[in-house]
Amino acid sequence: MNRFLNTFSVIPALIALSLCCLSCAPDKGYCQLTGYAQGGTYSVKLNLKGVRASQNEIQAAVDSILTLIDTTLSGYNKGSQLSRLNAGAPVEPNAMFKEIFALSRKFYDETGGALDVAAASLFDIWGFGFTSDRLPSAETVDSVLAVCGMDTIGEDMEPLRPGIRPKLNFNAIAQGYTSDKIAEYLHSIGVKDMLVDIGEIYCEGLNQKGLPWSIGIDRPVDGNMTPGADLDGIWRGDGRGCGVVTSGNYRKFYEKDGRKYSHTIDPRTGYPVNHNLLSATIVAPDATTADAYATYCMVIGLDAAKEFIASKDDVEGYLIYDDGGNMTEWASSGFKLAGK
Repeated sequence: MNRFLNTFSVIPALIALSLCCLSCAPDKGYCQLTGYAQGGTYSVKLNLKGVRASQNEIQAAVDSILTLIDTTLSGYNKGSQLSRLNAGAPVEPNAMFKEIFALSRKFYDETGGALDVAAASLFDIWGFGFTSDRLPSAETVDSVLAVCGMDTIGEDMEPLRPGIRPKLNFNAIAQGYTSDKIAEYLHSIGVKDMLVDIGEIYCEGLNQKGLPWSIGIDRPVDGNMTPGADLDGIWRGDGRGCGVVTSGNYRKFYEKDGRKYSHTIDPRTGYPVNHNLLSATIVAPDATTADAYATYCMVIGLDAAKEFIASKDDVEGYLIYDDGGNMTEWASSGFKLAGK
């Protein structure tokens, strides 16, 4: 599981490179905020110069945002709006729920259904959602697929087919969205230099040494459960705000009867993907988009992912794949990688 353990079951493949132990200085320099969030920890590094709030006030605000996200979007918090809606209870969605639902519909339309938050039941039957079922029969997959999909729900979240209300799961963008919401707050109080790591990363400006932020990319080796322990390379920013997210199948999968089943489910087919793409790292203007596109690349596979990344002027990507038993990398022209 990840550093945001019970709120979202998305495994990060990025770790911010920490050059030293940070603490807030009396002259309002750089500091690091950390806290406990649903069984894991988060890290927010920021420059307090010119900021209109104290460290304690910022810490409290960040914790408040995380609490709101947990009580709104968590599938593990049985009292959250998402859990109650999935259970069939009457729920009046708050502004956050409506916003992430609208974002999810945008990504659903853009990807031709490859990103579908209304396919939660598919993840459940394969054991990668909020249940532990595994290896469903073809009949089960077909029956669940028939009642899933954003095309069964209107923009007002009301069912379009009588008697069919699919369960929702925002894992594909939830952690990126979380990082963006915290960054949004930090912007509002005047922060210009920040690295927000809530499992997925948003960074902007410079670190405490006056350099753009650096983020390590883990090698997608099965069993590599410790972020930063085995790096494939280091991405270096240029100071512009962006989300940096990796999606991969090497930390969350299971094997049955000699076959490996990845946690990436193609909601269009109902089955786990089966291709040679091991991980996809995406740099996008925000972490929500980077999170969504990284997942999308893992659904569509290597060749289609290359074409997709190349088609986006404001997106860069780094793909690691299996080439006849050898781990091989592909980077888009604007992806800044060092440390190889």
